[in-house]
Amino acid sequence: MIKTTNLRKIYQTEEVETTALDEISIDIERGEFVSVMGPSGCGKSTLMNILGLLDNPSGGSYAFLGTEVAGFSERERARMRKENVGFVFQSFNLIDELTIFENVELPLLYHRITQTERRKMVERALERMNIMHRRNHFPQQLSGGQQQRAAVARAIVGNPQLIFADEPTGNLDSTHGDEVMKMLMELNEAGTTIVMVTHSPTYAEYGHRVIHLFDGRVVTENFTAAYRL
Repeated sequence: MIKTTNLRKIYQTEEVETTALDEISIDIERGEFVSVMGPSGCGKSTLMNILGLLDNPSGGSYAFLGTEVAGFSERERARMRKENVGFVFQSFNLIDELTIFENVELPLLYHRITQTERRKMVERALERMNIMHRRNHFPQQLSGGQQQRAAVARAIVGNPQLIFADEPTGNLDSTHGDEVMKMLMELNEAGTTIVMVTHSPTYAEYGHRVIHLFDGRVVTENFTAAYRL
């Protein structure tokens, strides 16, 4: 599903050149659950932005679903994203002025889907995440765990092949964090590929494989104990 070869990302100003990603070569197969770990500033978010088609690399190759996308324009990346990718963020990124139903529906407004079908798709996603009873509430009326459930519902409403989760438990206590990880595991078991950035060694072990970054490079890759069993 994902194959990068010597992927690089360099940020330049008039005085400083910073290498955020340095010759990253990774493969992620369809149906995998991959955790990405490393200290702050190691390149995790930069890698997530590129793999999630939010940004282009400065060099190297990135093949997504067999298509070379490293040089795509923003319009081309947006088309590829909306057809294949969902996102879950640490800060939920829900819009306060919209109800939970409207927040989950939002990605579908960019597709040619009838209002009736959109409603059915949103209701299925809300029911799947056990948040249907909050459909008419606003984000600030929900707990952190409920907001993240809504965010996951938004990510899956279009049935994406791939979900990127960037510190999805970072703003949650352990109980709600465990619930979110259980949801991600269930989505993966149903066939969705998951790529998750996390600082938590415990939550990283929920995946099949852990990729460790340091100073913009892959330093280790290893299968988790659960996967080896």
